Amino acid sequence: MMLSRPARALAVTLFAALLAALVPAGAAHAESRTVNGGRLDWGIKSSFQSYVTGPIAQGSWGLTGGAATIGGSQFRFHSAQGTYDPATGAFEAAFSGGVHFTGHRKADGTNELDLTISRPRIRIQGGSGTLYADMASKAKGSGRVTTSSQVPLATLGLGGIDMRGGGSPVSLAGVPATLTPQGASAFAGYYPAGTALDPVSLSVDVRTPRQQAPTNPPTTTAPSDPTTRPSTSPSPKASSSKAPSRTGSLRAAAVDWGVRRTFREYVTGAISQGRWTLADGAQDGGALFRFTNGKGTYDPKKGTLDAAFAGSVRFTGAHLDLTLGKVAVKVTGGTGTLSADVTSAGKTDRAVPLVTFAARDFTPKNGLAAVTEAPATLTEGGAKAFGGMYKAGTAMDPVSLAVTVDAEAALPALPDLGSEAAQTATPSAPAAPAATASAAAAPAAASAESPSSSTGTYLAIAAGVLLVAALAVLGAVRRRRTGRTPTV
Repeated sequence: MMLSRPARALAVTLFAALLAALVPAGAAHAESRTVNGGRLDWGIKSSFQSYVTGPIAQGSWGLTGGAATIGGSQFRFHSAQGTYDPATGAFEAAFSGGVHFTGHRKADGTNELDLTISRPRIRIQGGSGTLYADMASKAKGSGRVTTSSQVPLATLGLGGIDMRGGGSPVSLAGVPATLTPQGASAFAGYYPAGTALDPVSLSVDVRTPRQQAPTNPPTTTAPSDPTTRPSTSPSPKASSSKAPSRTGSLRAAAVDWGVRRTFREYVTGAISQGRWTLADGAQDGGALFRFTNGKGTYDPKKGTLDAAFAGSVRFTGAHLDLTLGKVAVKVTGGTGTLSADVTSAGKTDRAVPLVTFAARDFTPKNGLAAVTEAPATLTEGGAKAFGGMYKAGTAMDPVSLAVTVDAEAALPALPDLGSEAAQTATPSAPAAPAATASAAAAPAAASAESPSSSTGTYLAIAAGVLLVAALAVLGAVRRRRTGRTPTV
């Protein structure tokens, strides 16, 4: 039956309202978000690590570009940068840091095995994912060195993962990775295409263009993860003078020290199953800890320093509870000594000298006096602090020290590990990894900022509008037929 003009107008209006309800404004043109900070944890291939350091290759591996380790066999890459579209699930993030493997040392001092993997990048689109990386490798036999940028190294098994509607951080855990033909070639032929690599996990911060840069959260760690997001480097105190400071109080100063890589791996590994916790202003850079807010005196002419720093780190695990706090550094005569209060077994020893390091050139350049990754040696006091785990003279992680003497100078930045993942789900099967709530399909309590997170609400509204429209049209037709207003 043909409707009257008012009835048709009403029907059109309500139908438009129905479409508006079904397609929210945010979903029509969702803002792409910026990936800004975060980490990628990947062991590459654990058996390859064992082969490199085992009795056949008799080699080793080293970290480059601020990469770190987590647990006993994973490498941590940092400072994610990229984009994320919550409407489509398209995701891309590039990370910093690398790993250099060497082995099969020859008589001439060169290595037959020489492989570097760096700057990994994850790209996800249309349900498919790929891990890219810069590769430098020496071919077996010929020794020919090949360097390639952003090789598609591995495909990612994303079955069961819906990347749409994620908040911040966006995180994935235990995603299967498979070596590609291009990756097999860049891997110097050690493995054929199709070989299963170690699973990939990541957590990155995302923000819309309208959001301001996030403020730095307190530096404490969650029990499930032994690292936390580092704050950005503190700016030097404001001053109207640009002249270098004279002997006296410091403008800004920080000391970076990772204690010892193998000790961190022991703490978080299968034996200790522990973690570390930062407090009192300490910051975590993945491969190192930063102790901040240096107070004391510095002589730029002599290159001498006597300063105390804020922050503490506590290592806990099976049969382990060790805290290093109130870190202090003295530099004189080209040698530095790092000391700390050491608390273990309920007892605290004050100002224990832990390591010594070379600081021969500690005079300002462009407003910054710095010692970068100076080799450090464990002292007798340090050996006692670690309960005899290491002997005096053992090489510990290098020490970096920075002091600003100009109001425009800034301390070196730390790697950005991003925020902690809210909740990491374990994959139910190798072929079906799970994402955290921030990257899973539309959680019920998701923010309205995520277009797909309110699907149920919009469908309910649409159903209500459709019902109202049907009743209104039916009422208009009845009134047209009878000329009477129905009773309510």
